[in-house]
Amino acid sequence: MNAHEHDQVVRCSRLAAACSVLLSLVLLAACRSGPEAVDPFTQNKRIGRAVNIIGYDQIWKSMDQARFKARHFQLIKEAGFNSVRINLHPFGDMDQSKDYRLSDSWLKVLDWAVEQPLANGLAVILDLHEFGNMGNNPEANHDKFLALWRQIAPRFRRAPSNVMFELLNEPSRKLTAEMWNAYLAEALAIVRQTNPTRTVIIGPANFNQISRLNDLKLPEDDRNIIVTIHSYTPMEFTHQGAPWSESNRDKTGVEWLGTPEERDRIVKDFERGQAWAKEHNRPILLGEFGAFDAGPMESRVRYTSFMARTAEALGWSWAYWQFDKDFIVYDIDKDKWVEPIRDALIPR
Repeated sequence: MNAHEHDQVVRCSRLAAACSVLLSLVLLAACRSGPEAVDPFTQNKRIGRAVNIIGYDQIWKSMDQARFKARHFQLIKEAGFNSVRINLHPFGDMDQSKDYRLSDSWLKVLDWAVEQPLANGLAVILDLHEFGNMGNNPEANHDKFLALWRQIAPRFRRAPSNVMFELLNEPSRKLTAEMWNAYLAEALAIVRQTNPTRTVIIGPANFNQISRLNDLKLPEDDRNIIVTIHSYTPMEFTHQGAPWSESNRDKTGVEWLGTPEERDRIVKDFERGQAWAKEHNRPILLGEFGAFDAGPMESRVRYTSFMARTAEALGWSWAYWQFDKDFIVYDIDKDKWVEPIRDALIPR
């Protein structure tokens, strides 16, 4: 090999080494940044029509005891739903002696719960549903709250963009609006360390009520956020016979006839939410709505359809409460859809 050939070999080796380093840096950046950012309004269209699932299923204690099975994801997709909102109750599974580490068994169920809907073409919302513990004693559960996102966020940093994080369902009670704004900022900062482009869902205090949207403080420079609100108006109808509702548990036979006055009560509330959304340029997810099973079925169907169609007319996504347990759209014991409610949500 002459001197000229030697110089060429050296230059090619250096170029190959430089390319290798550059490729490594690109791959490293990709691993850190996760999926490509998707416009939050586009993401909201992906959510589309959703249903809440497995929050109260024994699956979290044992897969063998699960009521919800893998085949139910396919049924949800075939029925016309676009996504699932997975309700997470992890606090009881955390090991305080190990910085609130989640058990391998709980995380195994979580991984399954994310993989299955994705395999069936459904978007996924991971919803921290510990509103009871957080509302009753926010200070005592503050570290658990942040520890959850320190574990979940990096675990799903490479998940596709149609996996979304909801920081906390229905902040309420002792978790005041001011306190919640501080807590959400901390949690969002943790998520952004590993998921700078992930869509995050955040709602206002006082049970995600529309009337409290003005209290919600979000970082203006973070646009990868969808704002969620919940609506069960009117409670005297939607929660009649619900054993946990002190003021409505003994009520029966309350109807919702869809009169102009009844519709107007909901429409005006939704219009307030829409005005806030336009002012702040944020998309809206109606993360929960429905009427408890004890109500008259014809009224429940009428109400459910009106809520879904009204939200859709405003360009909102929605997530019905819920697949199983109560407010059900699917009867797992009988292994069949509650067809009137299903068809009210997604007309045949």
